[in-house]
Amino acid sequence: MAYLRLIDVDEATGELRVEYDEAIGRAGKVFNIVKAMSLRPPVLREAMGLYKAVMFGRCELSRAERELLAVVVSSANDCHY
Repeated sequence: MAYLRLIDVDEATGELRVEYDEAIGRAGKVFNIVKAMSLRPPVLREAMGLYKAVMFGRCELSRAERELLAVVVSSANDCHY
């Protein structure tokens, strides 16, 4: 079985702490998908930049439509978050 070390919120410092604080501001918690990138804070920052562009950038889709698409894709990928 594969094992990935996740840095918990109370362990986070520096650049990672900034990313976790922003995640808490967005969602009220730090989801494991965010923690999965915790060993590489610059990668996490770039991934969150992509997420923000997709979910909040200029687009013909409404915010609700974007969220619905995210739910459908997560469901199709058997994600439970």
